[in-house]
Amino acid sequence: MNSNITLPNGLQVRIRALRHGELNTVRELCARLSLRTRYLRFLSPMPVVPESLLLMLADVDDPRRLTLIAELDDAAGGTVVALGNMAAVDDDHAEFGLVVADAWQRQGIGVALAARLLHAADLRGFRRFVVHGLWNNPALRAVLSHTADVVSATMRSGVSEITFVRRGSPSSLR
Repeated sequence: MNSNITLPNGLQVRIRALRHGELNTVRELCARLSLRTRYLRFLSPMPVVPESLLLMLADVDDPRRLTLIAELDDAAGGTVVALGNMAAVDDDHAEFGLVVADAWQRQGIGVALAARLLHAADLRGFRRFVVHGLWNNPALRAVLSHTADVVSATMRSGVSEITFVRRGSPSSLR
């Protein structure tokens, strides 16, 4: 499932599945996120991401969950710059989440990571996805506009619940 993308600045980023034992990788990425980015991803003010949430994000033992990371190539330090995850809601429905470290936003990493995560989820039989976010989050809108066909969106207490299918999947043609 490894794949590489080239950023506008010429650096290579590798996208791969998170492996067992990489909790510290997730912890380090989350520690580098700004308060605003943490809020946009987790919808709660978090000076520190709770250990329980880190454990959930790093859980690779549950076959109904998948986490992909984007990391700089070894020549650039191998630092993880983004994380995307999905978790089953039911047999064909999964919740979707994505975060890109502040210094690496607006370079196409989120769209590339989302596309690969949605493709991998599709291969596992997941056809519909839900994401919770602030609709005024421009990164969320950009990722969805490039990778998804929105089926529905509802707003509750300022948070949008957006149901979508992967763009180009057989389900998006129904």
